[in-house]
Amino acid sequence: MGKVEAGIPEDDPRNPAVIADLVGDNVGDCAGRGADLFESTAAENIGAMILGSTLALRVQAANATSATFVISVMLFPLVVRAFGLIASIIGILTVKAKEDEDPMQALNRGYWTTAVLAAIGFVAGTYWLLQFPGSPDAWWHYAIAGLIGIATSIAFVYITQYYTEYRFRPVKAIAAASVTGPATNIISGFAVAMECTALPAFTIGVAIITSYDLGKSAVPGGGLFGTAVATMGMLGTAAYILAMDTFGPITDNAGGIIEMSKQPEEIRRKTDRLDAVGNTTKALTKGYAVGSAALAAFLLFSAYMDEIGLYTNTSFATVDIAKPEIFVAALLGAMLIFWFCSLAINAVQKAAVSVIKEVRRQFSEDAGILAGTSRPNYARCVDIVTVGALKEMVAPGLLAVGMPIAVGLVFRLLGLGAEAVAAFLMVATITGILVALMLNNGGGAWDNAKKFIEMGEYGGKGSFAHKAGVVGDTVGDPFKDTAGPSLHVLIKLLSTVTLVLAPLFI
Repeated sequence: MGKVEAGIPEDDPRNPAVIADLVGDNVGDCAGRGADLFESTAAENIGAMILGSTLALRVQAANATSATFVISVMLFPLVVRAFGLIASIIGILTVKAKEDEDPMQALNRGYWTTAVLAAIGFVAGTYWLLQFPGSPDAWWHYAIAGLIGIATSIAFVYITQYYTEYRFRPVKAIAAASVTGPATNIISGFAVAMECTALPAFTIGVAIITSYDLGKSAVPGGGLFGTAVATMGMLGTAAYILAMDTFGPITDNAGGIIEMSKQPEEIRRKTDRLDAVGNTTKALTKGYAVGSAALAAFLLFSAYMDEIGLYTNTSFATVDIAKPEIFVAALLGAMLIFWFCSLAINAVQKAAVSVIKEVRRQFSEDAGILAGTSRPNYARCVDIVTVGALKEMVAPGLLAVGMPIAVGLVFRLLGLGAEAVAAFLMVATITGILVALMLNNGGGAWDNAKKFIEMGEYGGKGSFAHKAGVVGDTVGDPFKDTAGPSLHVLIKLLSTVTLVLAPLFI
């Protein structure tokens, strides 16, 4: 509304929606992502403690050892998580950027410090607490699994930077495509979004297979615990990643304040650069969260299979997708992801339309707003998006909880409830991971393509390419700030719902 229709800067105080924009950055990328990653770490701690205690009890029974060993295995997730928190604090304290230095380099140095310290703590924790009786080499197998998890998090950080930083090919390609208009900007951006699923998928695949094999070779039946340890390794640097995430809205809001207070253009250029780095850090946090969710979802899926086997007293280890009913259940799992995204994106669209109408109304009814003599009604736009966010998220929430239950109960009538839900969960998880990566990185790339143009490329601010970049950024916002992060929650919610309600499907 401001940049394209009214021709005023992004954070101009004459725009009635400017405060809602700044508030939205805080609740989405600080509070929302904080809750998201906290849930990830809490769920992984509990999952690893359950898997570890089950494995330890089995080893204890086979070797007739004391219960002290079982307790040490259960304490292991909490101890290594504590090491990760200490490492993150030290890493944050080491971040110092020079005046002429790329801010991303300073953040990366701090991240490397955190990762190295977390790795040292992880190895120490495994040596101290995972001394399995009868398997003296088990601890270092699990230490390597944890290091694989840390390496996976590093890989996700750099893959995301490549696809969302303006210094690299993908974002530059989107900016170049903006010269010929919004349509080519959208086409190029969507191509980048789809491309960026490949490297993370390979990375997740290598992490799951290697950590599982390491766990299996360490202790008989310890494969799943190996994957759990890798997931804990990946989440070992979560506190630092979350700090990088909040860097984004802080710099974005600082830029807004500088624009509103009419600071010199030189200062605005500095905050624009910081904001571009913030877009990258926000994107890598979402990619990091999806990667950890992928590892966690594999654990929860395996736990569901084990639970069904326990209730039915059978070896429930395979899902036969060649059966028509099971194939249909899997198809419904893939469809759920797209339906859920549609509801989330449409919720943003509805709220956005309401805000646009409100801003147009205020501009038309009070000419003094654009003249700078009247104060816009900022609270009205904040109220619109707050009410819209709460109301429009009811349907996606009900769909996420209700769909797996409905699939299980309907296919139970055909005698295939548990297997159908397994296929549904498996395909929904795989599809959700890939779509979330596409939406998160695609949205970040669109945003930074616009920032790249604003730095003076292809005509700079106000040019035809810039207007096309604004359109692409507007499309990318519900991708990276609503649907993509919501899928991370959906993936784990589906696993939790099916695990808790498994007896209903038998």
